[in-house]
Amino acid sequence: MHPDNDLPAMSSCTTCRFVEDKSNYWTAVMYFKHPNGSFIRVPQMANHNTGPGLQNGGMTVYYFQPRAPTKNLDIVAFRKGFRMIVGHPNRRSYDIDPNLTASKAVSLRCFVEELDLGAGTPGVGPEDSFDFPKKMCPGGIRSNIYFPQCWDGVNLDSEDHESHVAHPFGEPSAEGLQIFGTDCPDSHPVRLPLLFLEIVWDTRAFNKPELWPKDGSQPFVFSMGDPTGFGQHADYVFGWEGDSLQRAMEECTGGDGIPTNCPPLTVQDMDSMNNCRLPAVVPEAVEEQYLERLPGCNPLQYGPTSATLVEDCDAPATTTPAPASSAPPAIATPPWTVCHSGPGSEPLVPHCDSIPTATTSVAAPDPAMITQVPS
Repeated sequence: MHPDNDLPAMSSCTTCRFVEDKSNYWTAVMYFKHPNGSFIRVPQMANHNTGPGLQNGGMTVYYFQPRAPTKNLDIVAFRKGFRMIVGHPNRRSYDIDPNLTASKAVSLRCFVEELDLGAGTPGVGPEDSFDFPKKMCPGGIRSNIYFPQCWDGVNLDSEDHESHVAHPFGEPSAEGLQIFGTDCPDSHPVRLPLLFLEIVWDTRAFNKPELWPKDGSQPFVFSMGDPTGFGQHADYVFGWEGDSLQRAMEECTGGDGIPTNCPPLTVQDMDSMNNCRLPAVVPEAVEEQYLERLPGCNPLQYGPTSATLVEDCDAPATTTPAPASSAPPAIATPPWTVCHSGPGSEPLVPHCDSIPTATTSVAAPDPAMITQVPS
């Protein structure tokens, strides 16, 4: 994607709650490995407090302002053409100095109870890990991803897509996290919004002992052939309209995460979000059926050494219009509520009548019961 591209001008809609946000957010997706060796994509489901309406998968995106004891509280929004990554797809072991902020940048949370958010800040809670949980998670698994929040102030990108940004440094909080209340290094002095992603993977259909490995390992993998979870990573390409993000960061400082409490921005209903979809452009099956192998050329690489690129890949390498499904994708119904129906209000929870929506929940098929690849 060329940095001169004007993403808002090129976009006809957005899957985000705020109409002004035409940015690109990307993560690897999760697959389940069946005992017979076949794979099926794990559905995503609506996160806590993301209503009204049920989001068709996707992710929750947060933009945090810096706070004390951070010395520099002046925040500079991303600029047109800005992009960055976090995490490393080839990582297969926990090889980061635990004293560095980057060591907590990507993690996974096991929801041990269907209606429990879990304790602690994402990344340091008792049910958070940096690899895939080794046990069944009744409420699913959530990815927690913190992007770097310090910029060199010059380069919108770099050859490795990460050298122009850096994680902050400082003493860990009482919980052990160095993400908040920390300072930027002199090499990257410009404070950016803290971009944080959460993706909830609906692993509930696979919580059956007969589907899990008998050797004590776990059955989930990331799409780039990572059966450990250590290779979790994400990409970001800025695409907010005009100065809308800068205005929002300066004016919407309540910290409650409720979209309608940010007047500078325009909210849209869930139907509009869910109906903003692109057809597949690679002629390769990737979901809604069991696959003999992961899409692309991504054999499982267990580590602990870094994964390596597969040479002479024979997977589809061109983008062509692929047949689009005639039926809308099923919306997974999470075990929790996504808004507050009253009376009164709840902290951090949007009210169910705050944004009109006609979205209804549709029961997703049980992936574990879909016809499997013959063993």
